[in-house]
Amino acid sequence: MSSHITVEGETLSGAYGPDWETRLGRTYLQMCGEVPSHVRERWAVIARAGHPEITEAVEALRAELIARNPLRDWRVQQLVQFGQLLVLGHEGPARLHARAAIGHGATLDDILGVVVTAYVTAGVAAFSLGVKLIGELQASWGP
Repeated sequence: MSSHITVEGETLSGAYGPDWETRLGRTYLQMCGEVPSHVRERWAVIARAGHPEITEAVEALRAELIARNPLRDWRVQQLVQFGQLLVLGHEGPARLHARAAIGHGATLDDILGVVVTAYVTAGVAAFSLGVKLIGELQASWGP
């Protein structure tokens, strides 16, 4: 990915410097293999507001909390985030974190366990969303 990614006609390197992706997006790249487009869009909005330092502070804190998290294991962190997002009903981010969990060694049983636990916490809506995402994962793996 180029350091001159344009989001809504803007170049993020103009606001955050030429190393923006590796510096700001380090944990996204390590966990997901990419900086998701919604994150880049969020950074562009803050830059347009004239306060790129807010993004700098938020991403620095996020990186610190992930790096120093007592869970340490990114597989577990991703499973936790997946479950939280199911409960909140955030399909796109839940999908992203389910795939990231798989990328860090989670199994389909791990994902299913989170989905079942989400049912206990938030009911059928969270469970149904989780089952839908499991179906997508299964389809992407083939028969």
